[in-house]
Amino acid sequence: MQMNNIPDAKLGIIAVSRDCFIRTLSERRRAAIVEACTRAGIAITEVKVTVENEKDALAAVAEAKAAGCNSLVVFLGNFGPETPETLIAREFDGPCMYVAAAEETGKDLVDGRGDAYCGMLNCSYNLGLRKLKAYIPEYPVGTADDIAAMIKDFEPVARTLIGLAGLKIISFGPRPQDFFACNAPIKALYDLGVEIEENSELDLLVAYRKHAGDPRIQSVVDDMARELGMGNTYPDLLPRMAQFELTLLDWAEEHKGARKYVAFADKCWPAFPEEFGFEPCYVNSRLASRGIPVACEVDIYGALSEFIGACITKDAVTLLDINNSVPADLYEEDIKPRFPQYKLTDTFMGFHCGNTPFCKLTTSTDCNLQCGKINYQIIQHRLLEAGRDEPDFTRGTLEGDIAAGPITFFRVQTTPDTKLQAYVAEGEVLPVGTRSFGGIGIFAINEMGRFYRHILIGKRYPHHGAVAFGHHGKALFSVLSILGIEVGYNRKAGDLYPTENPFA
Repeated sequence: MQMNNIPDAKLGIIAVSRDCFIRTLSERRRAAIVEACTRAGIAITEVKVTVENEKDALAAVAEAKAAGCNSLVVFLGNFGPETPETLIAREFDGPCMYVAAAEETGKDLVDGRGDAYCGMLNCSYNLGLRKLKAYIPEYPVGTADDIAAMIKDFEPVARTLIGLAGLKIISFGPRPQDFFACNAPIKALYDLGVEIEENSELDLLVAYRKHAGDPRIQSVVDDMARELGMGNTYPDLLPRMAQFELTLLDWAEEHKGARKYVAFADKCWPAFPEEFGFEPCYVNSRLASRGIPVACEVDIYGALSEFIGACITKDAVTLLDINNSVPADLYEEDIKPRFPQYKLTDTFMGFHCGNTPFCKLTTSTDCNLQCGKINYQIIQHRLLEAGRDEPDFTRGTLEGDIAAGPITFFRVQTTPDTKLQAYVAEGEVLPVGTRSFGGIGIFAINEMGRFYRHILIGKRYPHHGAVAFGHHGKALFSVLSILGIEVGYNRKAGDLYPTENPFA
């Protein structure tokens, strides 16, 4: 499905030049970067105004805006003018990246020397004086090809910052009983520039009923059937779920107001299935595959985390419980012989009732893996349909083992006193059958046991974590750092956490 709720980064590059340096050096180096970007398949607009003074800065920003740029690369082709170059970030309404030119040859270190290595220091200090946030790569000095690679790294960061600036989270709640860990103080959302609209489940139910008989339902049913294939185990359920999908999509369009992007955090139990007639998990998964996360259990910061992951990856994401340990016998039989690099405590199962997009579930039956299909929620069936042999309204989950491959587990959350914090850990889903139910996978993260104790427990995170498919820790860390959020990560063996007992 098309990711139609995620922004694109439309990049522009502005060269700056200190007036006592040779201006053409900066302009020539800027042109070389544009050429390197073209070779690398990176679309970028070359702003022709070279910034030497404050009026140049305003003119360059105006040219970038007129060209449709929503993110900028500010390039120090030489030492650069501290004030004008940092005013660019103040005047431009979008993310900015600062990079500097490396010297090109030892045969031309008189007129051909730019001293941008030196200028980046003053640039950084001036950004701090103005309390401006900008993206600066790990080593921001390089050749044209080096800087093109840095710009490629900047693209997902810029996309995410643009997305957050235009995001509204729509919730239908309140949270279920005993889910207070997924708390959602609103102030921290405002600190990030994110809007929030909180609604009642009754509002959603009324809207759903108004969509009965919607002429679009059949086309959504047909699309669901095509996607599910052999996993379409309850065809009679599809019209109800299609009606709900249209309800959410229409609500998003009608309620996003002045914002451009939407994420949902919906209450899905205990009243939902009986009143709506199904579990919403499969519909939630379909919206997530379009870049519209729908977090379970009114997890507002889970929805925020998922949206960040979708912006970075331009791919489907999911939200899972960090759910259960892997039994020792399963580890010894199925994991240790094939993946000896992982200890038992490096592994765990990530699970949810069935919100993981179909495209992220396995299509293989090798190793006793379970392919995706519509099923019923076993736990809810026990609770809400006691005594009924055949499930009815507890149907609607999307079950199967999550496809093997690299992942990034992460979450943005507030502490109980509303301070924003986050964690990021890269790992993988193993191609090992879970022997269980739900949308579920066996995850392996190096030193997960210590990370679990000293970050997840030690920093008081709830049980929900967002999952991006692929290793995206670098971009996530950059985004969160720019937003001023402290990031915890899984430390290597021997690198102790501050709370870790060195004698244990």
